Amino acid sequence: MDMTRNPRSSHPGAGIPDGLIRGEDGLLRCAWHGGDAAYRAYHDREWGRPTADDDRLYEKLCLEGFQAGLSWLTILRKRDAFRVVFHGFSIDRVAAMDETDIERLVLDARIIRHRGKIVSAINNARRARAIRAEQGSLAAFLWAHEPGSDERPPALTGPWLAANPVTPASTRLSKALKKAGFSFVGPTTVYAFMQAMGFVNDHVEGCCVRDACAADRAAFARPERT
Repeated sequence: MDMTRNPRSSHPGAGIPDGLIRGEDGLLRCAWHGGDAAYRAYHDREWGRPTADDDRLYEKLCLEGFQAGLSWLTILRKRDAFRVVFHGFSIDRVAAMDETDIERLVLDARIIRHRGKIVSAINNARRARAIRAEQGSLAAFLWAHEPGSDERPPALTGPWLAANPVTPASTRLSKALKKAGFSFVGPTTVYAFMQAMGFVNDHVEGCCVRDACAADRAAFARPERT
């Protein structure tokens, strides 16, 4: 189970809210990182930080698709290899990959050797390229589905996250992506994508990174469709 989607109760001791754990540095963080050093760095530096970079957004959509049925930590540990074999997740370069590349990648033990997911990554690059040509950027298309404040809970807690692996916004974006021809973009996968890429701030109240992510979101210039 991907802990970014369903944070578990950490039972860390009296006075610490559900969904948080205290690290060796004394700081409270979302419990899903579980104390793993690589996961903690991802939590602190990347998860929930907004971007308008088309390639980075495409990369995350692909990796969330590869993650389906696995843990995100498994994908994180293989991310550098994924970036090598998928040309840094350049939309244009992946869109140009063909059947020869697919046959090569299903034999590459550095990544998840799932033919359907590899084919999906190439298909999604082509779909992303089409959206970019039509609307100016993939980012503008995706950010148009950012949920409004009226769709967000008054307080972001571990129990709320555990109870909401899918949201109305992720369902809408999932439908829009599928209509545009994307695959491996179900509403649960899409919500994990939205959490990771800063479309929402799902760091639990009291997490040491929550305020920094809120500041990044406040300063972020949302891309507009052309």
